[in-house]
Amino acid sequence: MAEPLTPQHFLPYVEKTFRVAGGHHAFILATVDTPPMPGSAAASRQPFNLIFRGPAGDVLVEGIYMLEVEGGPSFELYVMPIHTPDRTRQDYQSAFN
Repeated sequence: MAEPLTPQHFLPYVEKTFRVAGGHHAFILATVDTPPMPGSAAASRQPFNLIFRGPAGDVLVEGIYMLEVEGGPSFELYVMPIHTPDRTRQDYQSAFN
């Protein structure tokens, strides 16, 4: 994708499954978080975070992955596991500054 990614690129895929290309990991896009950021009005895009839910146990190592949306496009994203108090799942984040 040549244009910078924005929250609007991901909003249609909330609650959809994202699969790691060539791997076995799959996540649900739980939310597109657009927290207010002081000074972000001058930025080239609004900062945002994607929060994914995955199964507990088999944690995907932090890194750059091609994620394929079920029935949709693919996105190359930097994905990192994040602290998840709920032991029944593992959450992940992709941050866009």
